[in-house]
Amino acid sequence: MTITATLINLYHVCKREMWLHANGVRMEQTSETVADGKLLHETAYPQRSEKYSEIEIGGSKIDFYDAKNKVIHEIKKSDSFESAHEWQVKYYIWLLEQNGVEGVKGIIEYPKLRETKQVKLSAEDKTYLQQIVQQIEALVSADVCPPRIEKKFCKTCSYFDFCWIEE
Repeated sequence: MTITATLINLYHVCKREMWLHANGVRMEQTSETVADGKLLHETAYPQRSEKYSEIEIGGSKIDFYDAKNKVIHEIKKSDSFESAHEWQVKYYIWLLEQNGVEGVKGIIEYPKLRETKQVKLSAEDKTYLQQIVQQIEALVSADVCPPRIEKKFCKTCSYFDFCWIEE
């Protein structure tokens, strides 16, 4: 199975959503939150795509990579899931290292907040990523979807109806 940066991100947000996403149950196309994020991604830095490359590696797509300075730029709508965003970018860095690109750093940009966050990958992070990749593989290959969690953010999740609407 291919582990993607999206699964790494979802692992840190909601394992149920991760399982559903990985097993082909996709609800993102009906989500206003996801649509807002895509619009922000396309409009926040209009010249970005001219300066940086989009690369696909290990099943994950890095939208903006500055090959000259070895910097990944990740744009996010809000810092609500900051830890998940960091692990997503750390996973990108890890993938690049596994493919012989050393010295990569990441920047998470929150244009609406006018904030940026630097991301680096440590030796401990690499160990943690190895562990969660195994955990994700085990979770995703399970026959049963993880139980729903009850969090404030569930109301804005694209899987809200799937998880919470009952007959």
